Amino acid sequence: MSDTIAADRIELVPVRVEHAAEMAVVLADPALYAFIGGVPPSEAALRTQYQAWLAGSPDPAVTWCNWVIQCRGSGRLAGTVQATITRTGGRAVAEIAWVVGTPWQGKGLAREAAQALVGWLRRQPVDAIVAHIHPDHLASAAVAAAAGLAPTGRYEDGERQWELPGELPGELPARP
Repeated sequence: MSDTIAADRIELVPVRVEHAAEMAVVLADPALYAFIGGVPPSEAALRTQYQAWLAGSPDPAVTWCNWVIQCRGSGRLAGTVQATITRTGGRAVAEIAWVVGTPWQGKGLAREAAQALVGWLRRQPVDAIVAHIHPDHLASAAVAAAAGLAPTGRYEDGERQWELPGELPGELPARP
């Protein structure tokens, strides 16, 4: 289970199945999927997804860490962040992602959430932190940059890889 991660205006709260109803509303705008693909999930689909996340990855080398973004004060949910940590060859690489509901966009919540997530990951036994961002998704690129990630020349499925400088996969020794 992941920790709750505190930031100034938000908390990253480990996802629970009970979050599905509110998150279905948060994630309901089809515009959220313009760059990442897919369609808004139903509450039932989110319940199934959250149950799977909570059960954990079937691959023992992969750890799923998933949080909802909860606004301080109101307690309302505004989105999600996640880290998929893969351990291979004595190294651990965390691939991160975030989604913030349309009503909360442009308020700096994605930036704050990504910064909090990267800060938490830097305190974990992780050797590299990466994100994959569609080259036309300028808002997500700005979030990645604010969290300390830099674009690379590598692409996967049409998305540019961003990574924390100095933590390039294959270039660091494994942590003891």
